[in-house]
Amino acid sequence: MPNKSRRSKAKQQARAAKAMQQGHPQQLRPIAVKPQSLDRIPPEVEDSTSRYQYVMPEVKHIAILAGSIILILIILSFVLG
Repeated sequence: MPNKSRRSKAKQQARAAKAMQQGHPQQLRPIAVKPQSLDRIPPEVEDSTSRYQYVMPEVKHIAILAGSIILILIILSFVLG
């Protein structure tokens, strides 16, 4: 579920301020705040090298292809230019 938008928070705060000025504190609705539990232990960070083993070989292939295309374009610019 997405967070509340800033506009709705601002409306709620404006309504609360207006109610306080008029002396109607029973119309106020408290904003729900989720307490952070301290007993939770964050999950261990996985080693990214074991998770993304395929990335570096793919980057090398892409670099070789890009370099060869650029080289072909340079050669064509001299031949045709």
